[in-house]
Amino acid sequence: MRVAGRLAAEVLNFIEPYVKPGVTTGELDDLMLNHIEKEQHAISACLGYHGYPKATCISVNEVVCHGIPGHLKLREGDIVNIDVTVIKDKYYGDTSKMYVVGGHTSERNHQLIKCTQEAMYAGIRTVHSGSNLTEIGDAIQKVADRYHFSIVRDYCGHGVGSEFHEAPQVLHYRNNFDLLLQSGMTFTIEPMINAGTWKCKVNKKDGWTATTADHQPSAQFEHTLVVTDEGCEILTLRDDEDFPRLLNNLKN
Repeated sequence: MRVAGRLAAEVLNFIEPYVKPGVTTGELDDLMLNHIEKEQHAISACLGYHGYPKATCISVNEVVCHGIPGHLKLREGDIVNIDVTVIKDKYYGDTSKMYVVGGHTSERNHQLIKCTQEAMYAGIRTVHSGSNLTEIGDAIQKVADRYHFSIVRDYCGHGVGSEFHEAPQVLHYRNNFDLLLQSGMTFTIEPMINAGTWKCKVNKKDGWTATTADHQPSAQFEHTLVVTDEGCEILTLRDDEDFPRLLNNLKN
């Protein structure tokens, strides 16, 4: 799991210089697939998953998740989520990150991205053996409410290990899904936060692309982590993050 997580994080670092105006999402996907297969000698979990046609999910602006890479050219000011899952030695590492095309976007978009990453970290800070799964959603909800943004309810985090999606479901909003966490559990925390309504709609033609119902922008961050006695270890942490890999959440 540590190896797979490290490789997934590396893909997001690798692709960053290529996320610029004029590039197509399909070109980015091709670069990442080549890197996963030729450089990492690993496998893309997304490619062929329930018929999904590409190696990664690239979701631009109002696309909440599962954006299929293709002919769309990125423009200055776009906000982009790239979601990568790598399989290495039969184990999965799942992570995603937001990018600002050209480095400049609206203040509202910047606040949305800031809120979403902050919310993910808040959820991570609740995790330790003996904590309750409900604490994750509660912590994320508090951050989203403070920024006056909404949390997507149609999609959630999930257990991950030797399978892409395992139990439990990890809800990112305040909920009553009562489950005590135990050391060794591995799952994702991946809040999707919208500037407007939390409601989404799925493209009927491709069956994958989910967009906000009101066409307002959406943002997402995702990490895979493992529960420890004292806290957790983030298996997909990137070098650009000012956040600890190992957390002792009992000290908080």
